[in-house]
Amino acid sequence: MTNDLRIGVVGAGLMGADHVTRITERISGAVVSAIVEPDADRASAAVQHAPGATAFASIEDAIAAGAVDAVLIATPGRFHEPVLVPVLKARLPVLCEKPLTPDSESAMRVLELEQTLDRPHIQVGFMRRFDAEYEALRELIASGDSGHLMLLRCVHRNPAVPDSYTQQMLINDSVVHEFDVVPWLAGSPVKSVEVKYPRRNSMSPDHLREPILVLMELENGVLVDVEMNVSVQFGYQVGTEAVFEKGLARIGQPSGLQQWRDGRFFVEDHTSFVTRFAAAYDSQIQRWVDAVRSGALVDGPNAWDGYLVAVACEAGVKALDGGVIPVDAPARPAFYA
Repeated sequence: MTNDLRIGVVGAGLMGADHVTRITERISGAVVSAIVEPDADRASAAVQHAPGATAFASIEDAIAAGAVDAVLIATPGRFHEPVLVPVLKARLPVLCEKPLTPDSESAMRVLELEQTLDRPHIQVGFMRRFDAEYEALRELIASGDSGHLMLLRCVHRNPAVPDSYTQQMLINDSVVHEFDVVPWLAGSPVKSVEVKYPRRNSMSPDHLREPILVLMELENGVLVDVEMNVSVQFGYQVGTEAVFEKGLARIGQPSGLQQWRDGRFFVEDHTSFVTRFAAAYDSQIQRWVDAVRSGALVDGPNAWDGYLVAVACEAGVKALDGGVIPVDAPARPAFYA
């Protein structure tokens, strides 16, 4: 492919608009050719940041117009399957923001449809795999330089969440990232999930019981704990500590300008995912564009990875009500080997 890849961005909310700006300003070899958004005001606002792009009310209209070479889905998860089906039937490569779909049943339907094609066409947007610190930690674990990995201790903290954020979203919208990146780091799938409740944060919305501590056991014996805390007030933090036989490693620590003033030491922290993972999002999209242009189509987590996360999330939601919940998934199809 010699010309720029024409990308149709589906969804012009916060995430979709961010991707439109990213592709237009920072990604090489691609342009936003279509904005698929039924809300006319959102579509119009997004088009302003994508010179030459056309707004469409549906993905079917964009495909019928021959306006796209590839598709980036940035809608809420419940709308993913209705977009993925016509995109796959049109044999277009697609980067689908997490989750692949909201549950394992719909995810399996997507897998079955994709397997009628010649090769995987779906990349799932788990951007932490493209973060430089996560990549370095994975390399350290795989090298064995510090001995075997024994424990992973993760934190995922938000300053606050809107009233629309529900108890299940602690798992499906937040810990969903750890369900992908932890097996990727440790080289082993999740075997079981348990949720523990410490003392409730009085700053939490009335309908939420949090923070929670999510405990995972991996198939290789590594134990993982995830502090999921969405009312921490001070900022946005995502970090991991790896405990090895011969030492520790940490990622996700605050960085930047350090100040000593008025008897205090402080360094600014992030307040949202937009800044914490900006470079990871850029790398993810650039590598996907390069993969599509080269004919590889996927360079990152595929639909099978998305399915495994859906299975783990279902176990995690059950664990919110107590007990150690097994994570049962079928064998990986040869299509995704």
